[in-house]
Amino acid sequence: MGILEKLGLAGLVETQTASRLIIVSNRLPVTVEKKGPRFSYLESAGGLATGLEPIHKKMSSLWVGWPGLAEDKAREDKEKIEQRLQEEYSSIPIWLSDLDIEDYYHGFSNKTIWPLFHYFPTLALYDKTYWSAYQQVNRKFAQAIAKIAKPNDIIWIHDYHLCLLPAMIREATPEASIGFFLHIPFPEFEMFRLLPWRKEILNGLLGSNLVGFHTYEYTMYFLRSVHRLLGHESEMFQINLPTRCVRADTFPIGIDFQKYSKAAELPEVKSEIESFRQGLEGMKVVLSVDRLDYTKGIPQRLKAIELFLDRNPQWHEKVVNIIIAAPSRDKVKQYRRLKKEVDELVGRINGRFGNIGWSPVQYLYRTFPFCGMSALYALADVALVTPLRDGMNLVAKEYVAAKNDLDGVLVLSEMTGASGELGEAVMINPNDIDQMATAIAKALEMPGDEKAFRMEAMRRRVGRHDSARWGEEFIGKLISTRNNQLMKSAKIPNSSERAMILESFKSNSPRLILLDYDGTLVRFHKTPSDARPSAELTNLLASLAAMSNTKVVIISGRNGPTLDEWFSDTGVDLICEHGVAMKEEEEWKILEKVDDSWKGDVRQVLDLFCDRTPGAFVEEKEHSLVWHYRNAHPEFGAARANELRDTLKSLTSNLDLQAQKGHKVIDVRNSSVNKGRAMKNFTSERNWGFIMAAGDDWTDEDMFKSLPDGAFSFKVGLASTAAMFNLENPDDVVSLLKEIATLAEEIETA
Repeated sequence: MGILEKLGLAGLVETQTASRLIIVSNRLPVTVEKKGPRFSYLESAGGLATGLEPIHKKMSSLWVGWPGLAEDKAREDKEKIEQRLQEEYSSIPIWLSDLDIEDYYHGFSNKTIWPLFHYFPTLALYDKTYWSAYQQVNRKFAQAIAKIAKPNDIIWIHDYHLCLLPAMIREATPEASIGFFLHIPFPEFEMFRLLPWRKEILNGLLGSNLVGFHTYEYTMYFLRSVHRLLGHESEMFQINLPTRCVRADTFPIGIDFQKYSKAAELPEVKSEIESFRQGLEGMKVVLSVDRLDYTKGIPQRLKAIELFLDRNPQWHEKVVNIIIAAPSRDKVKQYRRLKKEVDELVGRINGRFGNIGWSPVQYLYRTFPFCGMSALYALADVALVTPLRDGMNLVAKEYVAAKNDLDGVLVLSEMTGASGELGEAVMINPNDIDQMATAIAKALEMPGDEKAFRMEAMRRRVGRHDSARWGEEFIGKLISTRNNQLMKSAKIPNSSERAMILESFKSNSPRLILLDYDGTLVRFHKTPSDARPSAELTNLLASLAAMSNTKVVIISGRNGPTLDEWFSDTGVDLICEHGVAMKEEEEWKILEKVDDSWKGDVRQVLDLFCDRTPGAFVEEKEHSLVWHYRNAHPEFGAARANELRDTLKSLTSNLDLQAQKGHKVIDVRNSSVNKGRAMKNFTSERNWGFIMAAGDDWTDEDMFKSLPDGAFSFKVGLASTAAMFNLENPDDVVSLLKEIATLAEEIETA
C-alpha cells in the first residue's frame, strides 16, 4: 500500500484524471548540448526525476525548466529542440540568454541566496542588477506556465532559483494548485533579514498553497520570518492570509533505497569493487563525497584528517581518505580560491605523512558514475560527511543504503538536514577540528556489534522514508491543502447565491441588518481612531436605514461616544462594547448590568505589559479594557499577548471576566457580555422576514450561532466559522451592501 492510500488520498489523485503534474525547476531533467552542427540530449540520473517517478505513474506530468543551452546557441534550431523535448521527454524549455545565466543563475541565485541561506553572509552580494535579472527570469517562467497550465493542473516548483514564481503564477491564475519545495536550508530570521528583498521573496513563496522544507527547523524559521516581516500569524503550520491560507510543512527528501542497496549485486559494480580493493589492499577507507563548494567544509575536514594522523601514528599506512570532489562553479572567484586551498592542504598532508607506497589522501576532482560510487560506498569503512551547512545531504543516506553488511560508520555533521533522521551516526560540529579528528578515530576503532546496531537502525529509517514516499507525501499534502482551501472558498457566495440573497431581501420584510464595524465595514488600522468611516460608507448606511421596514444595527466593540460621533446622523441603531449598551431611537440603554470595579487592578497589569512591549497601548472603554499590540514587533507582540492572556486568566479566575484574543488585541470584559445576547434584543422583538449579519472576529461567532434559521450570515476572511458564507475582506461586505442599497431604491420607487 502506497503512502497516498495510507493517508486516504489516493482517490484525490485519481479524481484529477484530466489534470497533470507540472514540475518546474531551474534545470530540466535532460540537458541539451551542441556538438558541432548537431545537438545531444543527456538525461539526468537521480535527483528529482527519481524522487517523482512514483507520482509520474499516477499522474501525467510535464517538466518546465532551462535545458542547459544558451538561447543564442540554439538559434534557428529552437523549434526542433522544443518539439523533441516535448515529444520524447515531456519537457518544456525556458530559453535563457548568456546574460540571464550570468546575472540570474550565477548572480542572484548563487551569489546572493546561496551564501546567505547557508550562513555565509560575508560572501553574499546584494546587486540590483542581479535582483532585476532574477525577477525577469522568474517572470519568463511564469509566462511560459500561463500558456500551458490547465485549470486542474498541479504545479510543483522547486528550489531557490524560483522563489518569486508562485506569486507570479497566482497573479495570473488565482485558482491554481501550487506547491513549492526548498532544497536548501531556510535561514534563521536574523540571517534572512539581511536580504534587501526579503519581503518580496516571502510574498513570492506565499503564492503557493503549500511550501515544503527538509526539516522542522527550516519550516519554523520560515514561519517566523513571515510573521516578523509580513505580520501574518500561523497556527498549526497554517498561515492565514486575508483571502486564503498557505501551509508550510516538513518533508525530508529521501533516496531510491533499493537502487543503492542492491547495487553491489550488479556485475559492473562487483568488478569495480574488486578493482578498487586491489589498489587499497590492507587499508581502511574513509570516504568523502561532495561538490567542491565552500558550504561543504572540505578544508576543515582535511585539517581534521591531518590532526588525526598527527595523534594516531599507529594508523599510518593503514588508512586512506578518498575525497571525491565534483567540480562546481569554477568560474566564480570563491570557488577558484577554495580549490587552491584544498589542493594545497592535500599536498601538505601527503607531503608530511605519505611515502612512496602510501598517500593518506587520495583526492579526485571529478564526478563519479553510479557504479563507481556504489563500489566506493560498499568498500568504505567510514563515510565522513561534514558540511558546514546543508539542506539535507543525500550522500549520507546513499552510504547507509549501500551498507548491506552493516559494516560501516557514518560520521555526520550536525549542520545537515540529514542529522535529524540519522541520529545513530557519530555526530560532530564541522567547525570543531579536534572533535572531528577524535570522531574519525572512534569510527575506525568501533566494535563490530556497535557498528551493526547503529547502521541497522539508520537503514530501517532510510528505507521507509525513501524518495517515492517523499514525492507522494508532498503531492498528497498539496492536494489535501488545496481541497481544504476549496471547501473554504466554496462558502464565498457565487452569483446565484448573491441573487438569492437579494431576492430574499426584496421579497421579505421587515428586514434586519446586523453589522460589526472594525474588520467588517473598514479595514484594520494601526491606531483605532484612524479607522473613521468614510462619507461614502456613512451615506450607504444611511440609505439602508432610511428604507421602510428595514433596521440597520452596528454591533461593535467600540465605545458608545465613538459610535455616536461617527453614526449619529445615519439613522442606524448602535450596540457598543460587544453588547453592554444599545442606542435605539436616539436613546442609550444598558443591556447588561456590569460591575466595573475590576478595571483598576486589571489596568495595572495591562500597563505593565505595555511597558514590556514597545508599541503596545491600552484602550479604556466604559465597561472594558483593550490591550492593542498591532504596532508592536509582530513576533514579540504575539508572544507577549499569549503571556498576558495566561496572566489574566489566572488573575480573573474567580471574577466574572473574560480575556479574549482578537485581531492584534486582548479584550478584557465581563463574561456576561457578548454579541449573541445583545442581538436577541432585536431578533426577539419582531418576526423578521429577512435577517443579515456580518462580522470578522471570534466575538461575532456568538452572534452567528444565535441567529434564527433562515438568516444570512457572513464571516469576513476565510477562517472556519458558524456563518453561512465567507467574504474575503471588508470591501466585499460594502459591495454586497451597495447591491442591497440599489435594490432598496428600486423597491422604494416601485
